[in-house]
Amino acid sequence: MSLEPKDEYDHGEWLREKDLTPIESTFLTTLMWMDKRFRIVDYLEILETLYYRVNLQMPKSHTEQYGLDNKFWYWYPLYALGSFSTLAYAVAAISGALLGFYYSPSTAGDPSAAYNQLTFIMTDLNFGFMLRSIHRWAAQVMVAAVFLHMLRVYFTGAYKEPREVNWILGIILISLTLVFGYTGYLLPWDQLAFWAGQIGVEMSLSVPLIGEWVAHLLFGGFSLSQSTLQRMYILHVFLLPFVVTTLVAVHIGIVWMQGIAEPH
Repeated sequence: MSLEPKDEYDHGEWLREKDLTPIESTFLTTLMWMDKRFRIVDYLEILETLYYRVNLQMPKSHTEQYGLDNKFWYWYPLYALGSFSTLAYAVAAISGALLGFYYSPSTAGDPSAAYNQLTFIMTDLNFGFMLRSIHRWAAQVMVAAVFLHMLRVYFTGAYKEPREVNWILGIILISLTLVFGYTGYLLPWDQLAFWAGQIGVEMSLSVPLIGEWVAHLLFGGFSLSQSTLQRMYILHVFLLPFVVTTLVAVHIGIVWMQGIAEPH
């Protein structure tokens, strides 16, 4: 589709024949200029098609399905938990990237260096307290939303065939979400982080046969050190974001192909 006139005469003559107001004429002129160069109208049509497909995929509410016009219960809020958790993940990712400009996982020469940097962010950096609070609350909201999303999928039977692959993918994602939260919990390197890390070391050592290997791999040894903080930072900032983002994209893509399941 194109806004270009079918005949050979110029845009000005075509617009004058339409008897448009100055505002309408300016808008159409700008739109035609952009459409000729960037095919704006084609992309607007694609967005319109996607919008209607999304709405067609949404399950009917009980009110629509059974004609309960005087009832207030709708399924739609429960089916928005996945989108809500994705939004919380995006907020956490953006705020975390901004925090990364001011945080360094260093304890070299000073065991409290990482904590001092966090203190600087919270007390001296402009909007630092707000930025860290947004990151922390977004992470907590994400964990809660993912958990409730899994409950909704289970209790509405949306995990059944043919959606069992996406259910397994969801289990992997909620597990990685908890790992995300744990690695971020250790980065402040305060007393809470220290003892949470020590519990992690003890849990790793309790794994049969490979416990010592797991403790060395994840924590750099049997006690917490600079290696522990470095590993948690690499997992939290460099590894998990790419893995989780990829799996979320696959997860959403499968939902798009299969549609959203009606309640069983």
